[in-house]
Amino acid sequence: MILTKKRLAHIVFESDDLASKTFDIVLLFMIFGSIFVAILDSVSSLRAAYGETFLVLEWLFTFLFSIEYALRIWLSRKPKGYIFSFFGVVDLLAILPTYLSFFIVNSQLLTVVRALRLLRVIRILKLGRYVSEAEYLTKSLKASSHKIMIFIAFVMTIVLIMGTFMFIIEGPESGFTSIPVSMYWAIVTLTTVGFGDIYPITALGQFVSSLIMLLGYAIIAVPTGIVSSEMNAQRNRIDADTIDAACPKCRYDKVHKADNYCKNCGEKLF
Repeated sequence: MILTKKRLAHIVFESDDLASKTFDIVLLFMIFGSIFVAILDSVSSLRAAYGETFLVLEWLFTFLFSIEYALRIWLSRKPKGYIFSFFGVVDLLAILPTYLSFFIVNSQLLTVVRALRLLRVIRILKLGRYVSEAEYLTKSLKASSHKIMIFIAFVMTIVLIMGTFMFIIEGPESGFTSIPVSMYWAIVTLTTVGFGDIYPITALGQFVSSLIMLLGYAIIAVPTGIVSSEMNAQRNRIDADTIDAACPKCRYDKVHKADNYCKNCGEKLF
């Protein structure tokens, strides 16, 4: 059977027949394999014993991914659209680190970015309901972005003020050598991480740091409340637009008035 460009494009970009599913499954195994090789190559004892094998496998995977990337560009109706799309950028980043290893030592280990390509499993396994849930979460985060930006600006103001106070109170003798260093300490303390590389010695400094720690617990809860509130609002809007019915084929129960096809299995609706 002679593969036409249209048929080849269907195999590469779609996942609704045996050939296209086989292509995607082979691609997933290649992604898993290349990530596994990169992980093993980071272990010094394994690299000493099997370094040459890992190198050959890495270049083999990179060669195959490069062919696939070029193939997707050639088969795309709008090559620029694919190149600058999310998956297009990810596909490029999947092959770039190995070529950069000629100039940057150990850059080939960055091939673990290929893990992002595993998102294709959503399309292969027809996990449509998870796609809709991801869209729901994305819309919630986008809707609350302005509130979160204001909150971050407020937090950075507190960090600046508290950092400056600690620089004045403690000074270079305690490790607070500048306002930026003191701001770093304020961020570490406010987020309750507490590395311990810088800490106050004076009683006043310890009192101020205690206040920052208590403030940190209150601040952590704010963005959670903002996003949760917006997620609840998004859910109410979705529920208001949802028909009290399910897909007749797969029984997916998140059917909307504007849907012509089921998001889970692709069945034509009402």
